[in-house]
Amino acid sequence: MEVRSRNRETAQELLQQYCKIRSQTVQLCEPLEIEDYGIQTCPEVSPPKWHLAHTAWFFETLILKPFFQAYREYHPLYSDLFNSYYDSIGHYHPRAERGQLSRPTVKQIFTYREYVDRHVETLLTNPSHPDMAEITRRIIVGLHHEQQHQELLLTDIKHAFSYNPLRPVYTELPGVCAESPKFQWLEVSGGLTNMGAKAKAGTAYEEFAYDNEYPRHTVFLNSFKLASRPVTNAEYLAFMEDGAYHNAEYWLSDAWKTLHHNSWQSPLYWEQRDGEWWYMTLAGMKPIDWHAPVCHVSAYEALAYARWAGKRLPTEAEWEYVARQYPIAGNFRDTGYLQPNALYETHTMAKLYGDVWEWTQSPYCAYPGYKQAFGPLGEYNGKFMSNQIVLRGGSCATPADHLRATYRNFFYPHERWQFCGFRLAEDIA
Repeated sequence: MEVRSRNRETAQELLQQYCKIRSQTVQLCEPLEIEDYGIQTCPEVSPPKWHLAHTAWFFETLILKPFFQAYREYHPLYSDLFNSYYDSIGHYHPRAERGQLSRPTVKQIFTYREYVDRHVETLLTNPSHPDMAEITRRIIVGLHHEQQHQELLLTDIKHAFSYNPLRPVYTELPGVCAESPKFQWLEVSGGLTNMGAKAKAGTAYEEFAYDNEYPRHTVFLNSFKLASRPVTNAEYLAFMEDGAYHNAEYWLSDAWKTLHHNSWQSPLYWEQRDGEWWYMTLAGMKPIDWHAPVCHVSAYEALAYARWAGKRLPTEAEWEYVARQYPIAGNFRDTGYLQPNALYETHTMAKLYGDVWEWTQSPYCAYPGYKQAFGPLGEYNGKFMSNQIVLRGGSCATPADHLRATYRNFFYPHERWQFCGFRLAEDIA
């Protein structure tokens, strides 16, 4: 009886979290007009209605189909249309062609989400289900997956709106401006330390960690200095005005080719109007806040800036070591600003979380002892451990409760449509 009661309480708590997070995704779409739901402006960007459908597909495919005996899939072709990249599950519609699908309609996709939600709720009201432990594990993965797509919704909407000459407003943002906190170096003595998640995740949403954060392992750090804050827009402008985008000495070979192929001269979304710099935000075009962290730069640009400044980017081990000593506090989606801003700099010496995902110099690869799982959940992180770079810390579009010091984000070094910035590091001789 005690075990059954505990299982029922766990299922109820999980259902509450499920309803909360699923409704947040819908709320993020409320400012959209019906014409906005199908736009795709580059292969990395997905239409809002695809995000809505794919996150429902995740729960249908990985939880309802294998564990709900009486479940009948909503539509037999949705399994291909809204599969993102899971080869072990079957075929999927090409990523770059998601914006070519006018059907299913937005209304049909919202109906699909409601259908899936009703069945997940029914499943969770049966705590005596023999596979409830695995169901719980997968739903927790699904909720964190949904939060990742909530951030992608915002970044993809921003990219789509930036392509429109009208520069539409997704939502009005609070008019705030604060001075950059004083730049300081945090000195860290070298030695052995542990890195990665401590133990396998428990049955609570808050205890979760992705498989790429395991296993916890020992690393050696040389003594180093870490900047107390990310590089600001004003500091990055100095890099631009010094002609750095025209000086090959600062750039990796692939970076220099990418820069010229794409005609980069500034961060993504920056524009000059009558001699003044503006940038695209989710509230439309705004004058650049020079005190805010620079954003929408690639790893190539971050590395070039570091070379220009005579510094380097931190490794992810250095970043994590410092981050574990500070609270997860800062400018997240929860603040409602949806734009990097110096206002939410913390009073502590080092602000490690929020505003922008921070590029490190570390390649995204397996930790020592990592074993990729088989099946679809094994494809979630492991198969992408090639040619990508680790980012840390979360952004102004990330839910605060989605983060932890060990969280590893990863993108290709040329990508910059995400809220990506960086901070500097330096060796101590």
